[in-house]
Amino acid sequence: MKLRHEGAEIFIPDGVREEEAFSRTTHVGIGAHPDDLEIMAYDGILRCFKRVDEWFFGVVVTDGAGSPRASFYKNYTNEAMKAVRRQEQKKAALVGEYSGVAFLNYPSSEVKDPAIVAVKEDLKELLSVLKPRVIYTHNPADRHDTHVAVALRTIQALRELPPETRPEKVYGCEVWRDLDWLIEEDKVGFDVSAHQNLAMALVSIYDSQVAGGKGYDLATIGRRRAHATYYSTHEVDVSSSMIFGLDLTPLIHHDQLEVSEFVQGFIDRFAADVRQRLQRLL
Repeated sequence: MKLRHEGAEIFIPDGVREEEAFSRTTHVGIGAHPDDLEIMAYDGILRCFKRVDEWFFGVVVTDGAGSPRASFYKNYTNEAMKAVRRQEQKKAALVGEYSGVAFLNYPSSEVKDPAIVAVKEDLKELLSVLKPRVIYTHNPADRHDTHVAVALRTIQALRELPPETRPEKVYGCEVWRDLDWLIEEDKVGFDVSAHQNLAMALVSIYDSQVAGGKGYDLATIGRRRAHATYYSTHEVDVSSSMIFGLDLTPLIHHDQLEVSEFVQGFIDRFAADVRQRLQRLL
């Protein structure tokens, strides 16, 4: 497959032909930056790990430039940081036994610009050949503009696919704003208790981020543990690690549904829940 942006690449960890890597894929993660997949889409990675009938494929939309850096990496240029982050993502794909990773290599500014359609077109072409059952991407209530833009480009791409080729499920997942605020009926809980060594390894691979000034390894595992314990107020823990998701599937079944109105519905239900509890107890 020919991707549009200069420097784009498709990496197949086990070296099979591209067509085979595409055809075996069942779960796809679409993230803004290297390391987003391992933070937000671990449910898909875990479901496919050591399986021969299910495979995870990652898509990294941006080039990874502009990340904060300190310590060993404090003098790295943007070009050097882009190279090291791509290499880290490839290492994660090897450890997690992904079917493949597509590096689209767009600057964040282009991803965020709604007038630039190349990002959407790349995603549409990839998804048309991957045909995944499940997609994990960023949630539209994330507080990182590039993450929200990636979620929007993903939804736009899916809406341009024939309905019969669209995935069964699309989830918006947690990075820069978790989803604990969702009311229980709206919250999708992914039990990711298994293979905690793998979970930690995948995030820790990103030395340029962890040693470079952002403790994503402990923060990510800690958030999952907190979600598992605080998931239910009146029951014992049923999981030791949990990721929350927002079900975006209605947005690809109803093409006229406005994304902003859809997300506002979750916020309104949360606000109503808080208001009703306060009114009941005052």
